[in-house]
Amino acid sequence: MEIVEEDMNRNISWLVFLGVSLLAASVAVYYVHYLIFDDAHHIFIYMVGDIAFVFIEVLMVTLIIHRVLTEREKHERMEKMNMVIGAFFSEIGTTLLTYFSDFDPKLETIRKDLIVKDNWSEKEFAQVSQRLRKHDYMVEASGIELNELASFLVGKRQFLLGLMQNPTLLEHESFTGLLQPVFHLTEELAARGNVCQITDPDCKHLNNDIRRVYELLVHQWLEYMQHLKSNYPYFFNYGMRTNPFDQTASPFVK
Repeated sequence: MEIVEEDMNRNISWLVFLGVSLLAASVAVYYVHYLIFDDAHHIFIYMVGDIAFVFIEVLMVTLIIHRVLTEREKHERMEKMNMVIGAFFSEIGTTLLTYFSDFDPKLETIRKDLIVKDNWSEKEFAQVSQRLRKHDYMVEASGIELNELASFLVGKRQFLLGLMQNPTLLEHESFTGLLQPVFHLTEELAARGNVCQITDPDCKHLNNDIRRVYELLVHQWLEYMQHLKSNYPYFFNYGMRTNPFDQTASPFVK
């Protein structure tokens, strides 16, 4: 703590020294100007003009340039985050959605909403998102099916750890809120070994963990598809052809 305070004091002292030095240099230059031209009136005219312009300069830098740079930086961060989210769906997310939806007994009530079309507007995406919030994301998977899920997720554990350590995702609350339940489900399944031999109460507990992941995953997938439609039509086209909720979907172009 003392070392930190000492460093702070050094920085402040250095800034004070720099400020005094620059002020002294400015006074010296003005004095030389006065000695050469003997015109204090001219010096003060330009000094007042320069001081007046400082306020305009501050306005431009803080309110205009700074805001433009901040927005640009935010856009670049969002692009990086969406690249990582795309990698997640390619590696894990789409497979999980296909797997979970197969054990959703009420899937038919929302399947049509999840067949995303290339003519959807932002309003239609928002309406679908609202309807999806009312869905009961029930999952009824047995021990045998959970064993297959365990093998898949445990095999992706290192990939999940890499995502969770990615500082780019810290600002994306909805996605980090999804990663944590996915990793928790992975740990739950890995801790049990052979999931085929679990009891009914334990199976119910795991189904509840899956249900939590399933709901978050659906909403994140819809949000990601909206992003692709607005920014990357070719990726969006592929996303429609591999839609995990579309039984007729095929990666092959027809």
